[in-house]
Amino acid sequence: MEAKNNPKTIRAWAMFDWANSAYNLVITSTIFPAYYVAITQNEAIGNKVNFFGMTFINTALTDYALATAYLIMVILLPVLGAVADYRGNKKIFMQFFTLLGSLACCGLFFFKASTLELGVICFALAAIGYSGGFVFYNSYLPEIATIDMQDKVSAKGFTFGYIGSVLLQLVCFAFVLKPEIFGITDKSLPARISFLLVGIWWIGFAMIPFSVLPKGSPNAETHHKNIVKGGFDELGKVWKKVKSMPLLKRFLPSFFFYSMGVQTIMLVATGFAAKELKMETSALIPIILIIRLWLL
Repeated sequence: MEAKNNPKTIRAWAMFDWANSAYNLVITSTIFPAYYVAITQNEAIGNKVNFFGMTFINTALTDYALATAYLIMVILLPVLGAVADYRGNKKIFMQFFTLLGSLACCGLFFFKASTLELGVICFALAAIGYSGGFVFYNSYLPEIATIDMQDKVSAKGFTFGYIGSVLLQLVCFAFVLKPEIFGITDKSLPARISFLLVGIWWIGFAMIPFSVLPKGSPNAETHHKNIVKGGFDELGKVWKKVKSMPLLKRFLPSFFFYSMGVQTIMLVATGFAAKELKMETSALIPIILIIRLWLL
């Protein structure tokens, strides 16, 4: 097993945050919500949209899509994480979810009012890819850093993500706020280019950690059990440890409600401002960006 605290490995690990944080800023917080509300607003039918024959309020549809995506991950991730720990192949899962999320962002390039179903599905798949990849990314921390270095290494990843996401956001702003500079006349094209750039940025920079990080170390010394059964056994061991740690049992639900509150503000602020406050995209996106960075 590779020695911990290797600077090259740590830099490569932090680049994964650089790669995927652009999704969280551009897709969930700023450009996508503003674009989605703009192309689905229709005063004649009360901002209703038709999704596979069912009618929804436009912003409610994306909320349902996100809720479904996260519910799927809540069910899958404990099992997939346990399986990855059992077999020591977390990189494969990390690569799969990264590829899924980045391709979904690229698919949003084709999202227009006439392709609503495609756009919402890609939006949900991108959320699945982001949340799935991040879980396995975080699980690398104790494998690449000693306990005394983990806070420092984690902060480095956070810093890389912060810088990377803002850099790409500024590039996207150039297209969205000043399309005439690039000779763009299609009003939908700047936002769709932004979605494509997020997907390319995500998968492109993710190649750095994928080429350097180890595949993962198995928790089990032998693998005589079925892979799924072995994964559930690992999950059971984790549950027993959690039950034996009173402070952790109190911390986890507290953090859950705190995190959900922050995430809700990030996810619905743009749609609320665009629909209820009637804010223009040119004013809305910078304000939401400030809120997003403040909450970071």
